[in-house]
Amino acid sequence: MEAPKAKKIEKTLEKHGDKRIDSYFWLNERENPEVIKYLEEENTYADFIMKDTEQLQEELFEEMKARYKKDDESLPYFFNGYWYMVRYEKGKEYPIFCRKYQSLENEEEIILDVNVLAEGQDYFDVGSVAVAPNNELASFSTDNVSRRIYTINFKNVITGEILPDKIENTTGKAVWASDNEHIFYIRKDESLRAFQVYRHKLGTNSSEDVLIFHEKDDTFDVNVFKTKSLEYIFIASSSTISDEHRFIPSDNVFADWTIIQPRIDDLEYSVEHYEDEFYIITNADDAFNFKIVKTKINNCGMENWVDVIPHRPEVLLEGFEIFKNYLVLEEREQGLLQIKIIDEKKQESHYLPFSDPTYTAYIGINLEFDTEILRYGYTSLTKPSSTYEYNMKEKTTKLLKQQEVLGGKFFPENYISERIWADSRDGKTKIPISLVYHKDTEKSADTPLLLYGYGSYGHTVDASFSNVRLSILDRGFIYAIAHIRGGEYLGREWYEDGKMLFKKNTFFDFIDTGKFLIKENYTSSKHLYAMGGSAGGLLVGAVMNYEPTLFNGIVAQVPFVDVVTTMLDDTIPLTTGEYDEWGNPNDEEYYHYMKEYSPYDNIESKDYPNLLITTGLHDSQVQYWEPAKWTAKLRELKTDNNILIFKTDMSAGHGGASGRFESLKEDALEYAFLLMIDKR
Repeated sequence: MEAPKAKKIEKTLEKHGDKRIDSYFWLNERENPEVIKYLEEENTYADFIMKDTEQLQEELFEEMKARYKKDDESLPYFFNGYWYMVRYEKGKEYPIFCRKYQSLENEEEIILDVNVLAEGQDYFDVGSVAVAPNNELASFSTDNVSRRIYTINFKNVITGEILPDKIENTTGKAVWASDNEHIFYIRKDESLRAFQVYRHKLGTNSSEDVLIFHEKDDTFDVNVFKTKSLEYIFIASSSTISDEHRFIPSDNVFADWTIIQPRIDDLEYSVEHYEDEFYIITNADDAFNFKIVKTKINNCGMENWVDVIPHRPEVLLEGFEIFKNYLVLEEREQGLLQIKIIDEKKQESHYLPFSDPTYTAYIGINLEFDTEILRYGYTSLTKPSSTYEYNMKEKTTKLLKQQEVLGGKFFPENYISERIWADSRDGKTKIPISLVYHKDTEKSADTPLLLYGYGSYGHTVDASFSNVRLSILDRGFIYAIAHIRGGEYLGREWYEDGKMLFKKNTFFDFIDTGKFLIKENYTSSKHLYAMGGSAGGLLVGAVMNYEPTLFNGIVAQVPFVDVVTTMLDDTIPLTTGEYDEWGNPNDEEYYHYMKEYSPYDNIESKDYPNLLITTGLHDSQVQYWEPAKWTAKLRELKTDNNILIFKTDMSAGHGGASGRFESLKEDALEYAFLLMIDKR
């Protein structure tokens, strides 16, 4: 079967006197039958190429699925008189939201059974479920297209009645006021930017809803939330590098909104409430790795902020949790997350002890103020996700729940994790790498290694356990995470060194990581593979233009590869809010810098690695046409005989298939692809 060939219609794109010819621009015509035909042809071709792996895909899918507990249940947490939990029933794909009054021994009440709502739908997702303060009403939001545009509905939890109120085109989040009859929610504009906050009164038509706040700056998004104390409702307006928060008491929806601190370029802050003060985590006063301040509620501008936890250049402060007598910090030092307990009465502090060479730790759901109990989570590359209860006074730890790995074949001691440091090309920078492999896997030039990376938005890919990943570890693969610049693994400066006009550091770090692993005899180019999704898809796309022979194969998931054209189109979702990450190509300097690394713009007539490219037709983050155009242009220009397949999920978006186990089929496809090409 011959690979599909998309037709060429030359389109000249001109900016700053520079002309680009885009022969596949027409693929952005979502409603064009020829576009759908091309995507379907690519799907047919992908199925043809992968036909010999169908049995392997099924085997992988079944073994991945078999590791999960079919009737699993989340750890219950107590809130406002009820224990809340989410559970799954055997044979069903979707969650059931439920609660029990006062005691876990009492009868269960089902708030929402998503399996009932999702019946007959190709795709279905519940964005959020929020119960009103009176415990009688609940809001829930649904998306059956996968564009992350949610409709908010309401339900009487006591009677089971679905109320007539319906609010469309929202982010899905609803925040209840204390009066049990008003909610605040967010609408999206044409580009899917969260830009307006509305107030809705239960029992009225959504056309009567009151616009509370309109964010006119298209580089900002809005969010709405209630403080842990439940006493205040906040609207947060944020860009990549700036924040502005305003608030009202949650028991007075008609109050005037008070701004904490008006927005200033490069001033980031977020807020939590305790008694008569706000606690704020911020980068004010050049605290590039953040600090915590506090201020009185009635006088909260930044001139009144008082340091609680001063800035420390060597420690990135990622989060905090307030209790009556304790302050708990999430800190990152030398890449590793630590949880620090501060006893406010005794003025003493200590850290929770963690032992793995690379791991993830985080503060869990802690809704009570007056308690000595902290819930926290912990996982590593060899240890399943666990939730613990820590008594901050007695300094004792109790395991509440650990992710079960069924099948009887998983034993943590059979796997080895490491953290090593690669040399970068500048001779000074060291790039951290987290690795995991089966103890029987030998490091050699014949050992397959999958290198994963992201490196954007300050998002850190931490070392965590994966049920799914066991399927390649048990087949002899080493799995590695490259903690490259553009993330915040080594603090805020690590992020700043991998964005805007320093973006190429992200790509070079990944390349240098791959070369280091080969030099240290973990693998060889013949058995080295790369994987990345979204901005990580940009990463692997750029890397294969710079070093087309370094990797034997690449998996690019929903890849952001047409950087210049997308960033010049402010009608595309998320574009304007991205200027502080990538730069604005309407500025000539940023235009040319982007063009130098944009994967689509730099495809040449040369050999490329084996490639699996995936997307979703309804993707709201990276539009389907970016990987579609990239595939078409690669087919036209590449000079090798390596595999290139492009798979579009015609019913899904950026997050892939809905349902608990359906997404495992995508994992099975990716792993089957890697196993297939490694044996070629």
